[in-house]
Amino acid sequence: MSHDVFVTHTVESAPAAARATVEAVERKFGFIPAPVGRMATSPHLLKGFLTASAGFEQTSLAPVEREIVILTVATRNGCHVCVAMHTATLVKLGAPAEVIEGLRARKPLPDARSEALRSFTLAVMDHHGAVGDEEMRAFLDAGYTPQNALEVVLGVGVYTISTFANRLIDAPLDPAFQAYAWDGDGE
Repeated sequence: MSHDVFVTHTVESAPAAARATVEAVERKFGFIPAPVGRMATSPHLLKGFLTASAGFEQTSLAPVEREIVILTVATRNGCHVCVAMHTATLVKLGAPAEVIEGLRARKPLPDARSEALRSFTLAVMDHHGAVGDEEMRAFLDAGYTPQNALEVVLGVGVYTISTFANRLIDAPLDPAFQAYAWDGDGE
């Protein structure tokens, strides 16, 4: 699938309403990631995603836990760009290789707490938020809180926007993330 109607914008070519946002992303990363350049076609989508993502980054979930949620959504939704980008983040955070490999392969994680988070994220997605009592109890028994449950919903929402948009715009993988390319079959 390739939708050639979506161009990868630069600061100069982005719609006026997206320019400040694209400039801010460029300052943060040192370049404009292709997904951002393409999402700039809709300034509201880009700003909405980045604002919601910033909110998710402020939740009480630890950085690696947030990335577990993100990679679970990304692999479920088949977003190769998100998987590569967030694999890079997990590596930078020092996450165990077994956790990264399990997430990319869509397999159970080696430690009970991380697996409870991955399973709960899948349950939120599978049941459109109507998670059953047993699944909720397993999540809480792993040491998570009702607040964390709602934060997972936020992460699922934010990264559903990202994964769906990236698939629609057929976002290419930037060279900075090539080392973490994912073919959708688990690696």
